[in-house]
Amino acid sequence: MATKHDKPKVGEAPARQDAPPGVTALALEPGPLSAENEAYFAKCREKLGFVPNVLQAYAHDDAKLTAFAAFYNELMLAPSGLSKLEREMIAVAVSSVNRCYYCLTAHGAAVRQLSGDPVLGELMAMNYRAAELSVRHRAMLDFAVKLSETPHLIEEGDREALRKAGFAERDIWDIGAVASFYAMSNRMASAVDMRPNADYHGQARSLP
Repeated sequence: MATKHDKPKVGEAPARQDAPPGVTALALEPGPLSAENEAYFAKCREKLGFVPNVLQAYAHDDAKLTAFAAFYNELMLAPSGLSKLEREMIAVAVSSVNRCYYCLTAHGAAVRQLSGDPVLGELMAMNYRAAELSVRHRAMLDFAVKLSETPHLIEEGDREALRKAGFAERDIWDIGAVASFYAMSNRMASAVDMRPNADYHGQARSLP
């Protein structure tokens, strides 16, 4: 049986060294978690039926897990002028730009669930411009994608387009914050070959 120290043969792909299995390509052992994070994982199991692998990936460092989860929860779940669906749509559009397998799978499932429209979830992942979007949503995603692809080209005209689409100043901040968070998360997921939970693949696939 091969061990994590064995080198692959020429032409053979290296074995994945995951801890826990199937989460990332790094051999990082889960560390001790705080009582708060143990409770957080228990809540995930109760509500979702599993702990998202992105949280498992951070479990080697309790402080980093705490920081990541707090930032995620504040951006994606706290009160905002953006709905939860809109924030998930931004996550998927940005992740599509960055070709992030983990985030496209996990947040694509969230778009399907929150919208009740599996087709929209697929369009978000493939090409949001092919979807029949409201003026508000098209402006929101155009801004998020431009911020992801060419951030140095963002100018006042881009913010003004959001205002004309009905977004308040705080909403513009939140669009930028969510898009920026996924720029970081996509790169981190790609850096360690983070793999999504298999559960996401089958969620909310049926047409109403």
